[in-house]
Amino acid sequence: MGKIHWIGTGLSSVPGLRRLLKQTEDICVWNRSLDKAQSLVGDLTKNIRVFNLEKLQEGLLESDIVVSMLPGEWHVQIAKLCIDHSAHFVSSSYISEEMESLHGGALKKNLSLVNEVGLDPGIDHLMSHYLVHDYKNSVSYNPDNEIEFLSYCGGIPKVLNKFCYKFSWSPTGVLKALKSQARSIKNFNELVTERPWHQVEHFSIPSQDAEQFEVYPNRNSIPFMKQYDFETGWKVKTFVRGTLRNIGWKEAWTDIFKKIDALDLDTELDKLQGISDELWSENFYEKNEPDRVVLNVSMKATKNKTTQYEKSYLLDAWGNERGTAMARLVSLPVALAVEAIIKKEIAPGVSAAPKSPEIVKDWLKQVGNEAQILRLIDNS
Repeated sequence: MGKIHWIGTGLSSVPGLRRLLKQTEDICVWNRSLDKAQSLVGDLTKNIRVFNLEKLQEGLLESDIVVSMLPGEWHVQIAKLCIDHSAHFVSSSYISEEMESLHGGALKKNLSLVNEVGLDPGIDHLMSHYLVHDYKNSVSYNPDNEIEFLSYCGGIPKVLNKFCYKFSWSPTGVLKALKSQARSIKNFNELVTERPWHQVEHFSIPSQDAEQFEVYPNRNSIPFMKQYDFETGWKVKTFVRGTLRNIGWKEAWTDIFKKIDALDLDTELDKLQGISDELWSENFYEKNEPDRVVLNVSMKATKNKTTQYEKSYLLDAWGNERGTAMARLVSLPVALAVEAIIKKEIAPGVSAAPKSPEIVKDWLKQVGNEAQILRLIDNS
């Protein structure tokens, strides 16, 4: 295997990068700010360069692995570059249609283009694969059962503030997502939610005190039934992948919802940026202020209104001396994907987080070393 090229040392990047740097010296770190990268990983490597696509291209060799921790709009361009130079690619972002179109080219060159290996998407996929595989192999499995599947994840303040939310980076992406339509399955039918705040519900995690949150569907959940190997013909009553927020979030954001709903993102990006800047100035994380990540994935099967199978995975983590919870949990699976490519555990082509039971079990065990709480709860 060749050299690892890690691009970006932003807020969700460093713990995973440091993990790899402690394992091998054959890593080139690329970042727009040389000083920033040196301050974060300079104690482990001197091979740090100012990011430039042309310079990256000049340094790429066959069998290298490129990790893109840049904004999503960079990924396809860099992945194409990887294919041209017979190098592998890793990102934590969702697989776009443009990324999916690279599948054939990656297969021809026996290259792995691995995406969706962060927190959400990423760790949530691992939990989902575990639960579906466990259910299919349980004595409770019956194709006539009714299935309820819920996956909620959120990065939230460890100490609640008036706005019920804080930002680790520019709020622009969060604001744009509020304009996006969501699709899920409720009561056996597809549910289209035009604005996330139209579908906010209360949700209790399976903790000792049954802590409550507000949740809402996010993006299009429906294609993930296939990704999680739901069988054709299953009676799916509920299938939701969504976002989790602190109680009070909907009320605290009411004025923001009104402003966002009135915006035309094609012509009023300057107004969106203004809202973003204001939110950032009032609600950003202070240095060393702890964040919190809560992720809960559950699967339930019933027949004749009697529970046959009910298990859930709960992750609860917060910032500590090893870094923010978000940074640890986004970057660890990225590093694990790099390690898996080196060990030739990832099939060629464009793929998301692995579903092999052995890899899922191993990765979740390592996630447990970064999260203060990681539990599999059996309520069957």
